[in-house]
Amino acid sequence: MKRIFIALLVCGTSALCAQYKYGIRPLSWDAYRKTVDKNFAKQLVNLERDIPTLYFDIRYATKNNFTGEKIYPMARAYVRRPVADALRKIQAELKGKGLSLKIYDAYRPYAATVRFYEVYRDTTYVASPYRGSRHNRGCALDLTLADANTGREVKMPTEFDSFQKEAWPSTPVADPEARANRDLLITTMQKHGFKVNSSEWWHFDFVGWQQYEILDVGFDELESGN
Repeated sequence: MKRIFIALLVCGTSALCAQYKYGIRPLSWDAYRKTVDKNFAKQLVNLERDIPTLYFDIRYATKNNFTGEKIYPMARAYVRRPVADALRKIQAELKGKGLSLKIYDAYRPYAATVRFYEVYRDTTYVASPYRGSRHNRGCALDLTLADANTGREVKMPTEFDSFQKEAWPSTPVADPEARANRDLLITTMQKHGFKVNSSEWWHFDFVGWQQYEILDVGFDELESGN
């Protein structure tokens, strides 16, 4: 009953919509735990605990996002263990420049991907539920750069979740400050094993994401069971 309630809260329709409507069979809590027992690298790590110098603005735990809805029941950022290891190195490198990463989103339950698609069906900007998202695998992050001391975001070409061509990392940027910040973020992330999304300067996929399963595990389950 608890699992059904979680799915309803995130999806907004029915428990089955996330798991069966689009042909995806994401792993639930028990199946996820079995994969971790076999391979510790598949554990989802809480970034707030693992890398306390990071800044966070988990938009989907608020109504300040493109859906206008509170999608997550709590503000959490989880990633697979190797992803966290790479982020730790990036954070250390940025510290020398007086900068930090600020995380908008990390692991995303599959039910949330379904909800995003049903709100906004342009798969240029939202993942197809027929394939799932790299966020669902714990191998993607939405993030930006911020001042290491204040957490204040640096200037970028667009705001987060801006569904326009100006958000593409290939789009020329006239403002030299925004261009330099975007380039620094991309080159630093790529240096440590990430690839920027072709339509979102803030979205980075961890190279090797194919090794990790699509999950529909709730944040409350991760909080109590990890």
